Amino acid sequence: MVDLALKTLLFDRLRFFITVSGVAFAVTLVFVQAGLFAGILGNASVTVRNLDAELWITPKNTANVDFANTFPESYLDRVRSVPGVARADNLIVYFMFMTLPSGARESVEVYAMENFRRWGFPWHVLEGDLDDLKRGPYIFMDNSATRRFGPFAVGDYREVQDTRLEIVGRTADALSFTTTPLVFMDYGQAQRMNADMLKGRTSYVVVKLAAGADPGQVRAEIHRRLPYNDVFTRAEWGDRSEAYWIESTGIGLNMYLTVFLGVLVGVVVVTQTLYTSTMEHLREYGTVKAIGGGNADIYRIIGKQAVIAAVLGYAIGAAMAWGVGALVEKSGLHMALTPTMLAVVFAGALALCLAAALVSFRKVAHIDPAMVFRG
Repeated sequence: MVDLALKTLLFDRLRFFITVSGVAFAVTLVFVQAGLFAGILGNASVTVRNLDAELWITPKNTANVDFANTFPESYLDRVRSVPGVARADNLIVYFMFMTLPSGARESVEVYAMENFRRWGFPWHVLEGDLDDLKRGPYIFMDNSATRRFGPFAVGDYREVQDTRLEIVGRTADALSFTTTPLVFMDYGQAQRMNADMLKGRTSYVVVKLAAGADPGQVRAEIHRRLPYNDVFTRAEWGDRSEAYWIESTGIGLNMYLTVFLGVLVGVVVVTQTLYTSTMEHLREYGTVKAIGGGNADIYRIIGKQAVIAAVLGYAIGAAMAWGVGALVEKSGLHMALTPTMLAVVFAGALALCLAAALVSFRKVAHIDPAMVFRG
């Protein structure tokens, strides 16, 4: 039966190529769209997931990590006194303006803390010592700023909010969904540079729990002491920050529509080519029945053809997606292809090809074996 499946599938090499190409195109489109979606969406929560805090205390009804209001920094004392809190610190996240050497003004997203090092943040330092931020008007800039601001180096100066600051370090992988470059500076420095809005105020309080502390109890106690703030776990706050962009920008709908169109193209191509192949080889399938084979044997032949098309198309499509991913990385975007995504797309390609073969299954179910003996 396997030989017949291969013979009928390969009888018309061009049609076989079109079938596999259709699956490969659909797989590539799904991988690229879903991978870019996952990569871009990950930027919305990358800082949350990499800062070593288990709880985030936010202003009430804050939508995501980038757009926070402020509240009194003195709330930090209440949090530190909660049993089960190992340490807690204020964190400012605020948009400011940077003046470039060209004279242009661009926005930057400032992250400011008193002690970055003990929070393992930023997590990928290329150059510089984070402790230097405490010693003067200094900043760290993420390497991604090069794309928008042009090249920069440690020792260069930039003006932020009309304050001249020296770049004393570079980081990598600290990105934002808005593509606004991230800048890291001392907590007090950020407040002095925007005293009208930030003096005596903070954006967040981040919390590290003591060993053995019950997160639920600590969270409940913090909320009791700060009833006009929200308290999220790291996972919840990361998910909330990502969900905001899905719901407010329509990026999720765009991704689903593109994936649907890719799948639709693949299914149509596979259905058409398998059906055409089946119609051209009805006599061979009739012969199978004439020598004692049943519908199950014929279904197995066509199913085998669908599986071959799915496996080959998936392999080619995945390879093409990796190639596209490499090109995308050079442009500064990230395409996330996780093992889970690879497995899901493979299972989907297999299921869709088998579903496409159902049209041919129905046709051969009513084949009359006697047709083999007719002229």
